[in-house]
Amino acid sequence: MPADLGVLIEDLTAETAALRTIIDPLADADWQLPTPAPGWTIADQVSHLAYFDESAVRSATNPDAFMAEVARLTEGGVDADTIAAQHRHMSRAQLRDWFGRARSQLLSVFADLDPAARVPWFGPPMSVASTVTARLMETWAHGQDIADTVGARREPTHRLRHVAHIGVGARAFSHVAHRLPVPSEPVRVELVAPSGELWTWGPAGAADAVTGPALDFCLLVTQRRHRADTAVIAHGPVAQQWLTIAQAFAGPPGSGRVAGQFAASIVPGSHQRNRDGTTRESM
Repeated sequence: MPADLGVLIEDLTAETAALRTIIDPLADADWQLPTPAPGWTIADQVSHLAYFDESAVRSATNPDAFMAEVARLTEGGVDADTIAAQHRHMSRAQLRDWFGRARSQLLSVFADLDPAARVPWFGPPMSVASTVTARLMETWAHGQDIADTVGARREPTHRLRHVAHIGVGARAFSHVAHRLPVPSEPVRVELVAPSGELWTWGPAGAADAVTGPALDFCLLVTQRRHRADTAVIAHGPVAQQWLTIAQAFAGPPGSGRVAGQFAASIVPGSHQRNRDGTTRESM
C-alpha cells in the first residue's frame, strides 16, 4: 500500500510539537549545555534540524541546487560537525525562529507532493514519503539527545513505528556504510509497540530475527543507546551482524554511545514477546 502522506505530515507535526515543549522553556544558558553527542550542545542539535529541513525543501523544489550543495559539501570535506560549528554564532532566539520557519516550510511544501515521487538526498534518493519519515526520525533522535541533557522524560508513542520502519529499511545501507557486503538473507523484525501490539517486518519464517521493545530498537538504530543498554535481541548471525552496525540515518557511520552510558530503557512491567509468540514481563 502507498504511504499515507497525510498521516506522516500529522505525525511529524506532532513530533515537532513534542520537541518544542522541551526546548521552548529553556533559558539561554541551557542551549549551550553539552549533549550526549560528543562536542554538540542543545543549540547544535536544533541548528542541525533546521539546516537539513531547508536542505530537504531544496531537494524537492530545486534538485539541481541541492545536488550542487551536496557537491560543495563533499568537495570541501564538510560534515555535520562543521555545519554545526558554522551556526554557533546564532542566539537562542535566532535558532528557535530558524527552526520554526524551516520546519513550517518543510511541512507546507511536502504536504502538496506526490508521496511516491523521488527526491535526491545525501545518501540514496528517497521517496517524498520516506523523506518525511526521515525528518520525523531525525526530530525524534535529536530530541532524545536534548531530553537526555535536560532530564526530560518522553512518553513513547505510536510515532515510533515511523522511526522503526526507516531503521528496518536502512539495513542494506548500514552494511554499505560500513563497507560490508549486503546479506541476501531476510531478517524478521518483531517489535512490541508502546500500546502492546506487535509491529512486524520481513517474512515470518526467516531464520534470522530481531525482537524487543520498539522504543529500544529505535534508540539502537538511531544510535542513541548502545546495544548493551537495550533489550533488543538478535536471533541468528545475520541479525547479529546487523545490530552491531545498524543506523537509520544517511551518511558515514556514527560513533554512537558507549555501553553503560544510560540505564536500559526497557520499562518495568512492560511485556516483551518471545519468538514462540509467548510474552514475558520485565522486572
